[in-house]
Formats: sequence, C-alpha cells, structure tokens
Amino acid sequence: MAFHKSGSLQILMLFQLLSLLIPPVSPLSFNFSGNNSYKPNLSFNGDAYLAGSIVQLTQNQQGANLRSSVGSATYSESVPLWDKDSGTVADFTTNFRFAINGFGQKVSADGLAFFLSPFPFVQDPPTSSGAKLGLFKNNGNITDENKVVAVEFDSYWNPEVGDVSANHVGIDIWSIFSKTQADLNASIRENVQFIASIRYNAVTQNLSVFLSKASDPPRNWSLFYVVDLREFLPENVSVGFSASTGTLYESHSIYSWDFISSNLSSQDLPPSPEPSPTDETFDAKKKSKMKEVALAVCIGILPCGLVLVGSVICYKRACGGMKEEEEMALEKGGGPKKFSYSEEEEEMALEIGGGPKKFSYSELVIATGDFDEEAKLGEGGFGKVYKGVLHDPEQEVAIKRISRDSKQGKKEYTSEVTIISRLRHRNLVQLIGYCHERNDLLLVYEYMSNKSLDYHLYSEERLLTWPERYEIAFGLASVLLYLHEEWEQCVIHRDVKPSNVMLDSEFKAKLGDFGLARLVDHDSDMQTTVMAGTRGYIAPEYATTGKARKESDVYSFGVVMLEIACGRKSIDLKEKEDKVNLVKWVWELYGKNMCLIAVDKRLRMEFDERQMERFMIIGLYCTHPDYNSRPSIRQVINVLKCNAPLPDPPQKMPVARYIPPMDTSNLIPSSSSSSSSGRYSINSKVPTQI
Repeated sequence: MAFHKSGSLQILMLFQLLSLLIPPVSPLSFNFSGNNSYKPNLSFNGDAYLAGSIVQLTQNQQGANLRSSVGSATYSESVPLWDKDSGTVADFTTNFRFAINGFGQKVSADGLAFFLSPFPFVQDPPTSSGAKLGLFKNNGNITDENKVVAVEFDSYWNPEVGDVSANHVGIDIWSIFSKTQADLNASIRENVQFIASIRYNAVTQNLSVFLSKASDPPRNWSLFYVVDLREFLPENVSVGFSASTGTLYESHSIYSWDFISSNLSSQDLPPSPEPSPTDETFDAKKKSKMKEVALAVCIGILPCGLVLVGSVICYKRACGGMKEEEEMALEKGGGPKKFSYSEEEEEMALEIGGGPKKFSYSELVIATGDFDEEAKLGEGGFGKVYKGVLHDPEQEVAIKRISRDSKQGKKEYTSEVTIISRLRHRNLVQLIGYCHERNDLLLVYEYMSNKSLDYHLYSEERLLTWPERYEIAFGLASVLLYLHEEWEQCVIHRDVKPSNVMLDSEFKAKLGDFGLARLVDHDSDMQTTVMAGTRGYIAPEYATTGKARKESDVYSFGVVMLEIACGRKSIDLKEKEDKVNLVKWVWELYGKNMCLIAVDKRLRMEFDERQMERFMIIGLYCTHPDYNSRPSIRQVINVLKCNAPLPDPPQKMPVARYIPPMDTSNLIPSSSSSSSSGRYSINSKVPTQI
C-alpha cells in the first residue's frame, strides 16, 4: 500500500522526531596505553603508582619492602552499570595487558585482579593483604566496601580459600572463595605479558574471561560464569585493578587498559529483580536539574519538528500518488525498473527513520574500486560480495552485487529491502542502503570484521572459545524471538545457518541474508509450494509439505546449536557413515548418555560439562522431527537462562510423520551462500500429513 493512502508517513516522521527528545544514557569508554600521550584519569590507592607509562599495583622500587604490599588503581569516575527505573544493564568489555614478576623465585605471591565495586572504591591495606588481593578482609567479614565482583589472576595456591592450583583464573563475588576457576597449567609470574579480555553480556548475564600470552596468542584459556550483576552491585560502580603480596612477594604491572560499556537506553533485557539493599546513586537535586534541562531541550526542538512534519505533509499532497502496480516493478520481467519505493516521500521516510539510503551506482563503484577482485569477500549463486569504503561519512561496508543470471535475484533484492529495512534489533545485520541502476541490483550492509560463524567453526585460524560460542547462540536466539514474536508481523527467515550469522568486532552474532524471508501474520503458517533453504538445515515438514513455519526456523537454529558445540558441518561427507549427519549422530550419542563425545575437540574440555550437555540437549529438542514437539524460541531462551526446566527428548530419534519423503533429486539450486552446502528450492505437490 502506498503512503498517500494513509497518514503512515506523517506518524512515522513524528515519532522519529519526538524520539530525538529523549536523552539516552551515553555509552562510556576510555583507553590507557603506554603508546599514546593520553594521561589516564586514574586514582591510586595504597602502594600503587604510575611509573612512566606503566601502572604498578604493588611496591616495585629498588630498596622498598615488597612484602605485605597492597595497592589498587581505578578509573576516577563512576561507571553506570544498570538503571534502577528500567532495570536495564549495560554490556561491557575490557581488555588489558599485564605482567607478574616473581623475580626468579621458585614461589611468589599473590596475584592481581580486575574488579567492580561500589563507587568510590575503598581499600583497607592492613586487612586485605596476601591472599585477599587487596579486595576482601582477612577476617572474612562482608561490608559495603568489599561487595566486589572480581576476576582474579592468582599466582599462589591457598587451599584454605579453595584455590585449585598456584596459577589459576577465578571469578569472585563478595568473597575470595571463587565461584568458578580455571587451572592454567602454566606459570603467570615469569614477567611475561598476558592479554586478558573480560566481557559481560547483559542479556545472557554471562561474565566471560579470555586470557592469552601476548607472545603466543594460540595458547589461551577461557572461563565464564552466569550472574545477574544487579543482585551484587549498585547502579554506579568503580572499575579497576588491585593486587597484593604477603610474606612472599612479586610485582604486578598493567601496561595497557581499555574499557567500553553500552548505552543503557538500547538494551533488550529481562525485567529487573527485586532491588538489592544499595544506596541511592543520584540525589534529588541532580534529578531535578536533569528534568529542567530535558524540558528546555523539548521546548526548543518541538516547534522545529512540527514545522518539518508539516512541510513534508504538504510536499506529499503536492506530489500526488503513484500507481500501485509500480510497487511490484521488480517482480515483473524485463530487468530492474525504477524501484517503486523510490517515490521520494517513501525514500525520505526510510532515511528519516534510520532506514536504508538509496545510493547512486557511481558511489558504489568508487567505494569498491570499480568492483575490484581484490576487494571481493565472497561469491555464490546470488552474486558477489565486496568490501567497500563510503566517503561521506567514511565507513567500511559490505556490498552485495546480485548476479544478473540469478533467477531469484530480483525477488531476493525486493525481500531484503522491504523486510530488513523495517527491522531493528542489535543482533541483525544492518542494511545501510541499496542501488538499482544500469541493470544492477546492489545491497549495502554494515561491514562485519570477523566474517561469518561458519568461517570460525570450520577453520583453524581463530578458535571460538566456549563463552563466545554460547553468547553467539544466545544472540541468534534473541533475534529469532524478535522476528517470530516481537515485531508487528511474524518474519520467517527460512535460511538460518552459520554462513548467515555474521560476527562483529566483539564476536557478537548478527543474523543476515533475508533474501528468502517472508512475512506472515502471527499464528499463521506460510503457504507455499516452493521450498527454499540449505540442505542440512531444512526442517522435515518444510521439505515435504512446502509449508514454512516458525518451527522450521527453530529446527534450523537447533542444527546451528549442534554445529556450535561440535565445531563441524551439519552434513559432512568426509566423516564415517554413522557421523555424516550431525543431528542423527548426536541423537545416537544422547541415547547412550555420551553427548560430550561429539563436542569440538579443539575446546580441550575448557567448558562447564553440565552447561555443554544442557546446550546440546536443547539443540536436539529443536531438531525434533515433529514440529509440534519442538519448543518455541522463547522457550529455548528460558531454558538457556535456566528459567525453565531442561526438556527430556526421546532416547531414540523419532521418525518424521510426513509423506512422501523428500526426493533430493528434485532439489535445484535457487541461489547460494558462502556455505559449501548450497541453497536449494523444490517444486512439488503438497502431501498429506499422517
């Protein structure tokens, strides 16, 4: 339906303008590095000090007493962690480079920790030396000051506090007794630099740690713990480092540190728990002042917004309507015509609403160096994808050039622009723009620096840790929930697979490629006799009836879960006969209580076995041959978050209740993807369900 038949454009623009009046809580980031001239905004406590460009946490000067030394360095300002009114929690990522020097001794102590605490951090050196790492009191008492969440890098074995070894990583909450630990089986006190990355995902409530040697990145360790930080920390916190020595000594150095947290106003989060007994962070005067400022901004901007809306409405009426038939221009033969959405008012609405921009062909030629082969990122039946750089403003992008020989090219192009341009979720690849000139169809996406999930699952270049894999699966589940239940219509993707799951710079999942996606009303099935998708990910009922459902996407998601756990393709003809089909193989192992045999050997058992088994069982249940027995994606998320009981799949893989079975000889490629499996479609009569 064209915009001139309703007030949709006016309403859309009004809401977009009014949304600008709501001041978000800005994300926070800072960086300290010995390689730049920036002077860190740090506060030092105890024996900590800045030595040139290096933060020393404990005594390290010649002639100083290195025993019973305690020190900390924190960011001088408070860091917003969560919002009491909305219950939203910030994601954060911190990376730092550190070294512990044991001065060649056979034994040294005690280690260092990254921590979050109530703001400001108060350290009591006399009562927190030795094994307490400057964070907790020796008498074990919990006070407001030591309600700390910390990641410890411990260099000494203290069995009285439950240490697993002399060199380990642990996650501590209000106590030096770690909630979870990982034995490093390597010394961390040889004055060798290590790189640590600590991330918190507010949706999964997953606090994960990744550690590697700076000189040997493939040698790495990981650890994670699921925790709702709202239960243990106030809204605003201190972040920093602490270290201590006791009778034994060593030095603790921080060489670089960066920290970034997300915007609290942009989170899709579960509701807040009952508030913990913490002090109010903001006083009434500050709140009153903020309201005054917001009111002044609204008064100043609102008239301008109303004038702009009125101008566009007048312009719209003057333009007159276009024929509705033009809206399906790309569906008709004869090559791409002028895009029906190119009614100026509609394109303006897309751009005002943060939607995709219409690019000129020349802009994209310049961005890709005339589609230089060296800029090519991938190729398939759909066409080619190039890396490009836009210049106004400068931005790296991925540009899909749809092949003129693709039978489904025009339909997929239309589907991408009409569907993904209207969707907003942090786990969706953003469509930046499009172009249809010179008989070319081009789509411009945000550039994903870490490529796609399949690249990392099937290659040896960069091994995904288990915490990273778990967060990727959760991110994918979150966006499917949005598509299936939370948007105004139900979006059935129809091609959920690892090659369509892109990874951003922080290895967070973003679902892309909506060329096969279709819109249906909620609680409705998609009626079709043309089946499209990728072998190995197509649900049995979809393959036999040609009818796509939300449950069909859930099936594909379950296959992806098993691939994430096992680190291999869903169909691998190089494997032994009983292992070719991943779903069947894992189900057989499940019936023997041997699921973990299928887990990716490259993980070297560096994961929580109970969580891994739970993860794989959920994946199996999603691939149940009977779609009525599959969980909804919301149920999957609740189980992943331990808010619902684990399902109990049958010990033997059930038989699909559909006839006739799919004849794979009828499969014909409709287009392709970066996956070697290929994408297929089938034309057949709809069979009857038993």
